[in-house]
Amino acid sequence: MFNQTFHTNDIRRIAIVGSGITGLTTAIKLKQQGHDVTIFEKSRGPGGRLSAKRIVGGSSDGSVDMGAQYFTARNPAFLPFLTEFAGKNSFSTWNGRLGFQDKNGHWQTFPETPRYVGTPRMTAVSRALSAHATLITGTRIQNMARTDTGWALSGRSDSSGSSDSSESNEKPVGEFDNVIITAPPAQARDLLTQSDLPELASQLDDAVSRVLPCWAVAVAFEENPWPSHEGMRCHHPVLFWVANNSSKPGRANSEQNGSTWWVLHATPDWTERNVDASQEQVAAELIAAFRELTGTGAVVTDSITHRWLYARSEGGAKPGCLWFPEQGIGIAGDWLDGGRVEGAFNSACSLVEACAKNAANR
Repeated sequence: MFNQTFHTNDIRRIAIVGSGITGLTTAIKLKQQGHDVTIFEKSRGPGGRLSAKRIVGGSSDGSVDMGAQYFTARNPAFLPFLTEFAGKNSFSTWNGRLGFQDKNGHWQTFPETPRYVGTPRMTAVSRALSAHATLITGTRIQNMARTDTGWALSGRSDSSGSSDSSESNEKPVGEFDNVIITAPPAQARDLLTQSDLPELASQLDDAVSRVLPCWAVAVAFEENPWPSHEGMRCHHPVLFWVANNSSKPGRANSEQNGSTWWVLHATPDWTERNVDASQEQVAAELIAAFRELTGTGAVVTDSITHRWLYARSEGGAKPGCLWFPEQGIGIAGDWLDGGRVEGAFNSACSLVEACAKNAANR
């Protein structure tokens, strides 16, 4: 019977699928314990939802944050971890005036708490963390096959952006004692299903149903269209969140030719109804909604659009992580610990702790 478990006193070969904050944190902590860890990432670089898009033009290039807009640090271990492994210059406090719109349309102020952003972009944090890990990008893990001692992984190159995921394009990428999956629950379930692990895959059904999509549009205006706020949670049928990206520390280059960049996130319901709409249509409708919300007549000079199929999780159980010692497989992600960037860190810590407890109880 396959019963390869995790031992903290042995050097083990561990594969991690996904290089967001969860995957990077897990890799660093396991590497500290002496394990041989490799991260596989389907995209061209690390980061997950710590995403930024380049702005090209003007006197210099900049970027806008398309995914997570900021992060908190309620866990006292989070900031020291980032300081040690990402560096104190990779993030900074965002002192923007943030708030929310109540059901009557009135604007209220968020509770006072420090909020942080990567500098000069959100991806600065993940890229700095990735320097402490072995990272293989452009590789989508397609299958995990049992071996006598663990798992043989196969995958395909995603560098071309092709959607062809046929088995004929799969190539072996290595054999590992343990596998930790930090991809969104839908992608994690698909991998488990393709790897003949239906019992594990079925445990993600509820989580898959709770993940919400989000259309995001970054918009450049000739002048600041809403100087009274820097970031707001909206009570609106189209818009869920809006933020002045140019107000964040280190974003001087995002003000191209005097323009101010705002990031607009659509509501999950609106996104689901328009999930297959063209980028041009999405940009036009979100900009129109922003004008309705703020009353601005500022001229738009540029826009960038991105669709997040797996933006955030809502409700459901939050066990921190899932660890299956009989299979030597772990699952972690922000969706297992309340969402948000800090939840990704917490989930990684929970998984590493679960592995250690399992070994100690043997």
